[in-house]
Amino acid sequence: MGSQRSTMATLLLMMFTLSSASDMSIVSYDETHPDKSKSSWRTDDEVRAMYEEWLVKHAKTYNGLGEKDKRFEIFKDNLKFIDEHNADERYSFKVGLNRFADLTNEEYRATYLGVKKPRRKLSKASDRYAPILGEELPDFVDWREKGAVAEVKDQGGCGSCWAFSAIAAVEGINKLFTGELISLSEQELVDCDRSYNEGCDGGLMDYAFEFIIKNGGIDTEQDYPYTGRDGRCDSYRKKANVVSIDGYEDVPVNNEKALQKAASNQPISVAQDGQKRGQHRDW
Repeated sequence: MGSQRSTMATLLLMMFTLSSASDMSIVSYDETHPDKSKSSWRTDDEVRAMYEEWLVKHAKTYNGLGEKDKRFEIFKDNLKFIDEHNADERYSFKVGLNRFADLTNEEYRATYLGVKKPRRKLSKASDRYAPILGEELPDFVDWREKGAVAEVKDQGGCGSCWAFSAIAAVEGINKLFTGELISLSEQELVDCDRSYNEGCDGGLMDYAFEFIIKNGGIDTEQDYPYTGRDGRCDSYRKKANVVSIDGYEDVPVNNEKALQKAASNQPISVAQDGQKRGQHRDW
């Protein structure tokens, strides 16, 4: 189990909005894909060739009769959106094809989005990182370079993004205060944090932090590994409590300077806005 490590710190939480998408989107921009949207759009043969290449790259296979052609039409619609978006100079970012390119918005939302509205009032606001007049803040902090970010994880087909967001913040703050980066268990939250959160059916990071505090800590990913599905809470592993936290608080709402200040001091937990097309990311 390893020795218990208590993180004597307060976690910061920033909620941009609840993750409920109304439109499908694709990212992971590929500079090698030519931009055809400023002239005539791609021919069907060209799109078909890109589709076949994409199928190989992402090891996609379809068994149902007509399913491949159905997915091609969805792929083509998403690709057209990509081209149109990237040709629009009003946007400061590019989008591109990723593994979700054959999914409709409804399919993506049903499988991957999991942040829910709070069932009860949560009030953890703080002025800890309220901006001060004349204060200079860094434009950029990469917590990966400081060793405070674990390896990339994949939630799979489980709506557990809330658990991954919460755990990443705990891993980061624990690294800053103990000097050791420990990959922690999202699965423990999925299985055991059931007072308000609902496992693969969604949850909220505030409740996850409260669970960790009341439980006395959280186990490691190695000892309580992720399965990508709801499971029975392992009461033995729940008592491991390898890393603990003392509290958490919310970044002031709609205050980008406060967010900048908080993020420059420690990794923070966020819920990504998934309501607009172009914001379904393959992290």
